[in-house]
Parts: sequence; structure tokens; C-alpha cells
Amino acid sequence: MQGKKRGRPKAEAPQLSPESIVEAAKGLMKEEGKIPSIRRLASTLGVDAMAIYHYFKNKEAMLEALAVSLVSEIYEPQISSRWKQQLSNLAISYIELLQRYPGLLETLLNMKTLGPATVFMQRFEIILKPLGLQQQVQKDALDLFVDYLHGFALAMSCNKNCEVALEVNAIEGPLNMYMTMLEDRQV
Repeated sequence: MQGKKRGRPKAEAPQLSPESIVEAAKGLMKEEGKIPSIRRLASTLGVDAMAIYHYFKNKEAMLEALAVSLVSEIYEPQISSRWKQQLSNLAISYIELLQRYPGLLETLLNMKTLGPATVFMQRFEIILKPLGLQQQVQKDALDLFVDYLHGFALAMSCNKNCEVALEVNAIEGPLNMYMTMLEDRQV
């Protein structure tokens, strides 16, 4: 019985890169509804698990790259006076992302690094820039917004077997109330 060699992939093996590993992980996550194990990912890529560690120092580094790549898919705003529409677009795209990739929310909440959160925070700050909010008000607004979106996404995932499914557009009312609150806090 011949065993696989560990470490760097063979030259004739499919071209492996950090990007190809992340793309394969996205596919598995979407298909299986959870973060794939390194072994499962390696099997899908046709390489030994150690080949993945050639590109990522550990599983946490691979998870961060995966999460940053996924969160980077959400709505990318421009500085504009249409901040309400952009905030709504950001909220909806984030919830839809969490729906498409089951397991992502739990992964994000358990991460020790801030890479994916930084992507989201930067987009949030661009949207709210025209309001000129004080730094603490903006931080509180971000915390409230993210907690609401995570709670809503969790409710959607728990609501799948109910007669009346929770739809993304159900955030409109609470989001409008939130935006009114932000307008009242403008400098």
C-alpha cells in the first residue's frame, strides 16, 4: 500500500494556492452547511492535508481567510447622501450571505481575529460618514446593528420549519426605526 507524501503538493497535482483552497472551502461550506474539516477540504482538492498547511499555518488562519473572503462579498458602499439605502443594502447582503453559508455566523462569532469584522466595520463607517456621528455614538450604532443582524440571521435559521417563514424583508421596519434613531444623533 502506497501512502501519500506529506507537505508540498506534487508538481503534476492541480495547482494549489491560498485562493483555490478558500474557493474549495466556500463550495463545501455552501454544499454541506458547515465549515469543512482540513481533511475534507484536502480530499476535495485531491491533496494531502499537510499541503493545505503549506499555505496556511493552521486551521484558524485558513478560517480567517475564508471568512474575510466571504464577508468581502457583501455590499460595497460609496460615500453618498443616500446612506439609508446603502445601510439597507449592507444589511440585506450580509443576512443573505449568512443564509447562503450555514456555519458562517457561528464561525464569525467564535473567531479570535478581527479580519472579517474589519471588512464589515469599514463598510459601515463609509455609509455613516455623511452623518458625522461622534465616535462613541458610531461605535454603539455598529454594535447594535451587528447584534440585530446576527440575531435576525439566527432567527431565520431556526425558523425554516415554521408555517410562515421569516423573510429578509422583515428587517425593513426595525431598520427604519434604527435609521431614524441615527438621524436624531447627527452632529
